[in-house]
Amino acid sequence: MDCYQKLIVKPLTGDLRHDTYQFLVDNGRPDTAQHCLDVGDEARNIALQYGIDPDAAAYSGYLHDISAVIPNEERIATAQELSIEVLLEEEVFPMIIHQKLSRQMAIDLFKVDDHQIVDAAGCHTTLRANPTELDKVLFVADKIAWDQPGKPPYWYEIKQALEQSLDKACFSYIDYLWQRQAQLKVVHPWLRDAYYELRVKL
Repeated sequence: MDCYQKLIVKPLTGDLRHDTYQFLVDNGRPDTAQHCLDVGDEARNIALQYGIDPDAAAYSGYLHDISAVIPNEERIATAQELSIEVLLEEEVFPMIIHQKLSRQMAIDLFKVDDHQIVDAAGCHTTLRANPTELDKVLFVADKIAWDQPGKPPYWYEIKQALEQSLDKACFSYIDYLWQRQAQLKVVHPWLRDAYYELRVKL
């Protein structure tokens, strides 16, 4: 596909941790490469805490931001080329479609055919309605092992909530955003769905 032609894609070794890290480094994103390792490790720990497949959790973490190699201004066109549905909110704020791009790149470039793993990568920023347990694990892991210096401002609350349940940890972060809607460029409809569903559930 034309949208992948500019990328350096080496033959796969079968070690997804190594392959995703090398792919990101080769394509100029060493910062994201380290972030993906950190999220994979965090996801593994959370999965073990909740009796969820730790390898699947780690793999989803390694894959979740592989689309960082696509420049922000090219993301909508790339999504359209890959026949990915583009929502209005994603057109307004293209950064947010990177989760859907990572999902498709995991299938196309890394030959991952486990739909639970790729689907978790595909909603790791916003979550979604009726999320799987793996979706929740990756969503929380990405927020704890965030890609900025220091600890995130919601870190203590999300860690406290994680001691109680995955749902509470997810809601802790979504509610943090919900209280700050005025500062957000968009409220993604998947995030809105997840907020209302978890609010009723909890």
